[in-house]
This record gives sequence, C-alpha cells and structure tokens, in this order.
Amino acid sequence: MGSRITLKNAILFIIFEMLFTSVTLPYLIFYGPFTHVRDTVVTTAMTTFKHQYIATLFLPKDVIDKILASNSSGIKSGSTDKNLINFKNNHDNAIDLYNISGKHFKGKLLLIHDPTRIKVGYSAYIPKKGETTSSIAKRNGAIAAINAGGFVDDGMKGTGGTPQGIIIHNGKIVYSTYTNSNDNVSLIGFTSDGKLLVGHYKYSVIPLLSIKEAVSFGPALIIDGKPMIQKGDGGWGIAPRTAIGQRKDGTVIFLVIDGRSIKSVGATLKDVQDIMLKFGAYNAVNLDGGSSTTMYFKGKVINNPSDALGERMVPTIFYAK
Repeated sequence: MGSRITLKNAILFIIFEMLFTSVTLPYLIFYGPFTHVRDTVVTTAMTTFKHQYIATLFLPKDVIDKILASNSSGIKSGSTDKNLINFKNNHDNAIDLYNISGKHFKGKLLLIHDPTRIKVGYSAYIPKKGETTSSIAKRNGAIAAINAGGFVDDGMKGTGGTPQGIIIHNGKIVYSTYTNSNDNVSLIGFTSDGKLLVGHYKYSVIPLLSIKEAVSFGPALIIDGKPMIQKGDGGWGIAPRTAIGQRKDGTVIFLVIDGRSIKSVGATLKDVQDIMLKFGAYNAVNLDGGSSTTMYFKGKVINNPSDALGERMVPTIFYAK
C-alpha cells in the first residue's frame, strides 16, 4: 500500500513539475535576468514566418521592436566597389566540398573556382508558386545549387511564388518589385565577368553595373574584405542559414547551415560571417534561410532541410552549370 502511495505521489509530483515549468519558463525567458537569452529567442522567432507568436504572445510590439533594433544596430551597410575586384579567370572546373561544424551547428560548403559558371534559376510558375531548389537545378542542368532570394509568404502557405526584390537572368530583368529609379535595391549580383556585387544600389544604377545574374536579399556580411557585423551576433537569432560569397581570386562560396534539430540547432549571422572570413571571402551576403535552406550537389540534396515535409518551394536559386 505504501509503495502505491509513493508511486502515485511521484507521478503527481512529476506532472506538477512539468506544468510548473511550462508555465514559469516562458516568463523566466522573457522577463527574467537573462536578457541575452530573451533577445536570442525574440530575434529567432521574429525572423521566421510561422513562429513569431513565440515572441508576440509574451511581449508587446514596442518591446519586440526595441529588441530587434538594438540587436541589428551592429550591422553596417554599404555596397561592393567592383573596381577593387580584379582576378584572372582560368575557368577551372573544380568544385570542392567541405563539411562545416561549430558548437551548435553543422553545414556544407562548396568552393566553385570559375565564377562565370554561376547563374540564377527561378520557378517556372512565378508569381503563382515556387519550386524546390533541386527541381530548378535539375531543369537547368546544374551540378551545384543553393536557394537564393526571399519571397512573400501569403497566408503562410510556403508556396514561394512571390519574390521579393529583383531577379536578373542572362542580363535581363525577369522580375522586379522596384518601380522608382531612386529605389534602393538590395542586390546580390554577378557581373558578366563573374564579379560578385552585394549591398544596396539605386535602381537607376543597375543597368550600368553589367549585372548578368542577380536576386535580392541580405544583409551583406562582408564588403570589400571588411566584415559588416561590428558588434553582437547580427540580430537575426539562430536558424538554418544560406549564404554566398566570393574570394578575391574569383572563387565562389556556397554555404548552408542546417538548423532546428538536435544535431544542428542553427547559426547566427555572425557565425556565417566568421565562416566566410575563414574561407577567404572578400564579399559575402546572407540569403534566404530557415525552411528554405537547401544545397544540391551532383544530383541530390546534401544537407538536411528543416521543413518536416522536406525541401521548401522557393522562387530562385544560384546554381553552377
């Protein structure tokens, strides 16, 4: 009889502890003394489409806005000076694959030695819906690819059909949400001779840059050899990441970091910047991440997309022919 009472009490105690923790933990996170933990949770939640409620349920909008502004204030802005990029392209066909790891993440990195191989691929159904990275890659005969620009997720359906910003392919503007010549374009573009330009440019200047392939996203992480995140972690929390960069010798860097799993929680923008610097990036920029993060290489997806359904549909990719 006594053992039954003890077992019953133990079960009740465990249930009580679980309920107590579930109720008090959120308040400890959002209103406790650990502001760094609070800021990480808020910035991570607010840079997703589906999980912003994690922050909005416990904090008012003005507090969230203050946290976001404070944590993103350490990122400088600017644009690449293409006159500082000079390399002799030997059209080396090599592509090198590296496994990437950190304290709380794992990922993949590709070095593509010939920058003129890089193209922008896009969904055949824009603006109605996107396609998976691997589908766009296969249709274009790509050997390597990563997801690229962002999109407006109407109704949080994850269709990836309405791109944000600009899409340029083979020197022609395929799609653009910019209309005014003075609009500030968030540009990630390759010139006809393979130079990667990142940052913000006036819409009227785009035709003068000899851009052959481009999408929009950001923020820029490295410009003209200088890291843009001067303090903090970039203010976007921890998540799956995709990024693209270029060394001074022209070599293009494709990077993906897996996230939202026990094996790989995700990375901050500062983590991505540090990896790009380690691999010699002279210019580098963040691409759409989260559930979109995908790397395709030699006929298959080689990372672990975080969406439970597998690859997410996206509007654009960068690929190597």
